[in-house]
Amino acid sequence: MNKPLNKKLHKVMLPGAVVNGQPATLGVMGGGQLGRMFVHAAQSMGYFTAVLDPDTASPAGLVSHHHIQTDYLDEQGLAQLMQRCAAITTEFENVPAPALVTLGAHRPVAPGADAVAIAQDRAAEKAHFVGCGVPVAPHAVIAKPEQLAAVSDELFPCILKTARMGYDGKGQIRVKTREELSAAWDQLKNVPCVLEKMLPLQAECSVIVARGADGQMVNFPVQLNLHREGILAVTSVYEGAVPADLAAQAVAATRAIAEGLHYVGVLCVEFFILEGGQLVVNEMAPRPHNSGHYTLNACDQSQFELQVRTLAGLPLTQPRQHSPAIMLNLLGDLWPESGTPAWDEVLALPGTHLHLYGKLSARPGRKMGHLNITGATPEAVRATALQAAALLGIEAF
Repeated sequence: MNKPLNKKLHKVMLPGAVVNGQPATLGVMGGGQLGRMFVHAAQSMGYFTAVLDPDTASPAGLVSHHHIQTDYLDEQGLAQLMQRCAAITTEFENVPAPALVTLGAHRPVAPGADAVAIAQDRAAEKAHFVGCGVPVAPHAVIAKPEQLAAVSDELFPCILKTARMGYDGKGQIRVKTREELSAAWDQLKNVPCVLEKMLPLQAECSVIVARGADGQMVNFPVQLNLHREGILAVTSVYEGAVPADLAAQAVAATRAIAEGLHYVGVLCVEFFILEGGQLVVNEMAPRPHNSGHYTLNACDQSQFELQVRTLAGLPLTQPRQHSPAIMLNLLGDLWPESGTPAWDEVLALPGTHLHLYGKLSARPGRKMGHLNITGATPEAVRATALQAAALLGIEAF
């Protein structure tokens, strides 16, 4: 079990304060859209920000007070980040854990390297879920040929997933037979994998929690998610979107997972809802999540504000959703060969909120932004969301 964050290091950093002779500055490892929205939230609360990302045109680096353009393991870059920042977070789970260890020895880092390392490894992640008493799909770890040969017949049909570096459906192959399994493992270069039994799915959902260094924890409502080709397409959040009993189970399981990690920061846990109504955990993300983007417009606090609060040691208050919401993920596929989508027509619809990520080029599958739709009733929100989807060329849902 991981150790709690060092309370001596994790002091409260008030917005607008002066720390070590400079404005209170919060750092983020990674410069993508999640880092960009964290930077916006931190700046709106009065903090300076610094981003470490090698990309000269990173979405977060473009809007931050400081952009350190180095590799994530570059010693000088890490030293510069520590020099500028009073506390540091991460915007994606594949930031090298050793970099977080280095930073954590000198600055508060949330989430910590231990939690991120578990999220980076599906085998370790599954073991943590089991240790927390949270139901998971039947599975096996495959890291060597004898483990491949020992796979139970009961796991077929199944899906083979690389233990590391898989996201948005990448590094995953569906298999029906032992022959297909052997070929799939070869295709994945025989790297360590987790083999999961394919279960009859009714739906998918997720829960986002925020936990402070003092153990205080709050959560957002359960989010109903629709994925297409392994990428989140639509998130719907309103009363009744997920049955109340399953929602309560999902929240309790997510809190247990966060508690078991002694987690500090924003954590998202994704679940499968099976056809029989059972709930099994899929995976976790040690950061804000696409399925929580609706919080920017439908809640009195966004997931990014809570990320700032956990990092700065500020109090956590239970967020309140004030409007039913649907989020549409905007991929590069929606962009015409020349020009942009008809945002004027989309924004003419009531309750639409456009968030673009500042990426300079669109390509298929690339996350370019999202559209939040809010309204007085779930029915009104869904009707508007379907209109927006039709205008954008997004398949109806």
